Amino acid sequence: MNLALKDIGFQRLRFAATGLGLGLLFTLVLAMGGIYKGLVEEATQLADSLEADIWIVQRDTRGPFAERSVLPAETEARAQVVTGVRSARAFTYVFIQREHRGRPLRLGLVGLAWPLDRGDRLPIVEGRALRAGRYEMVADRMLGFALGEVVHLSDENYTVVGLTRGMVSSSGDGIAFFTLADAQRIEGYLAPESLRLARAGRTGSSFPAPFETAIAPRQEQVSAILVEVAPGASAADVLQAFQAWPDVTARSASEQRALLLQVVDKPRRQILLFRVLLLAISGIIVSLILYNMTVARTHEIGVLKLMGARTSMVAGMILQQAMLLWAAGYAVALALAVLTFDRFPRKVTLTGEEIVLVGVVVFVVCVLGGLAGVVRALRIPANLVLAS
Repeated sequence: MNLALKDIGFQRLRFAATGLGLGLLFTLVLAMGGIYKGLVEEATQLADSLEADIWIVQRDTRGPFAERSVLPAETEARAQVVTGVRSARAFTYVFIQREHRGRPLRLGLVGLAWPLDRGDRLPIVEGRALRAGRYEMVADRMLGFALGEVVHLSDENYTVVGLTRGMVSSSGDGIAFFTLADAQRIEGYLAPESLRLARAGRTGSSFPAPFETAIAPRQEQVSAILVEVAPGASAADVLQAFQAWPDVTARSASEQRALLLQVVDKPRRQILLFRVLLLAISGIIVSLILYNMTVARTHEIGVLKLMGARTSMVAGMILQQAMLLWAAGYAVALALAVLTFDRFPRKVTLTGEEIVLVGVVVFVVCVLGGLAGVVRALRIPANLVLAS
C-alpha cells in the first residue's frame, strides 16, 4: 500500500490547490527563462537575418543598433571595390513615431539597398519580400498591420506586402522594412508648412516662393554598410583592409553581435536575478507546505511509529508527496506555458532543453523542501499517541 497516495486521497482538495499554486510559481520560473532567451534572440535576430560578414559604421561608434551612425552614401561604392568583397549594401536604421488608427505608432525604420537587397533574407511568415522600388513595406506582426494594408507615412501610402515574426528592437518595438529610397524619404520628411518656413529662412524673404514638394531632398547618408566576403577570400584580411580606413569603424559579424548583447545586458542580468529569487522562493514555499502537512499528521505518524514502521518508510512517504507535488505543479506550469506564452507582449523562447533543465531544478528544489517535513517527522516520538 502506498501511504503517500492514501494520504493524498484524504486531502484531495488541499493537494490540488497546493499543486495549482506551485504550478503558477513554476510558470513564472519558465517565463523568466523564456524571456531571458527571447531578449537575446530579439537583440540579435535582425543582425543575423541581414547575413553580413563585416559591418562598416561611423568612426568610433558601436553601430546603428546602439547609437546614431552616419556614413556618406558613397562609402558603399568604396567598399565594393575592395579586394575580397563579394557585395556591399547600404543600410539605414532609425526610429520614428507616427499616428496610425488614432493611436501612437513607434517603429524601427530599416532601409534596404534595393534591388540588391529585397528582404529575401528576412523571416517572412506571410506574404513576400519587396518587388517594387517604391511604396512597398515588410512589417513585423508586432506592429499590428495586416497583409495588404495601406499605411500612410510621410504624406505617402505604403502597402504591406510581407509580415515577419520576431523582428523587433531591443526595446520591443516592431521593425518595418522599406527600400533605402523610401526609408530616407520617410525619415527626412518635412510637413509643407515646415518646409515653407525653412525655405523662407534660407532666402530671407517674407514671401517665399511656392514650394514644389513637401518631401525633403533625399539624404545622401546611410547608417552602415553591410559587406559580404567573396568565397575563398580571407574575412580577416578584408576586415583589416577596412580597419585601415581613417573615417570608419569596421567590425566582424561576431563583434557586432557581441555589441548588440551589451545593449540588453542589464535587462538580461535583472531577469536572471529574478529567476534565482523565484527558485529560492519556490524552495521556501515547498518546505513550508510539507512541514505544515507533516505537523497536521503528527498523530498519524506517531501511530505508524508505534506500530513499528521504519523511519525510512515515514521519510519515504513525505518525499513521495514532495515528488507528487512537483509533478502536479510542473504539469500545470507546462500547460500554462503552452496556452499563454505566445500572448506575451515580448518574445518568450521555450526550448526542450530549457523545459528539461527547469524541470530538474524545480525537482531538486521540491525534494530539498521535502527534507523539512522529513526532519519534523523524525522528531515525532512514538509515545506521543499514548500521551494523548
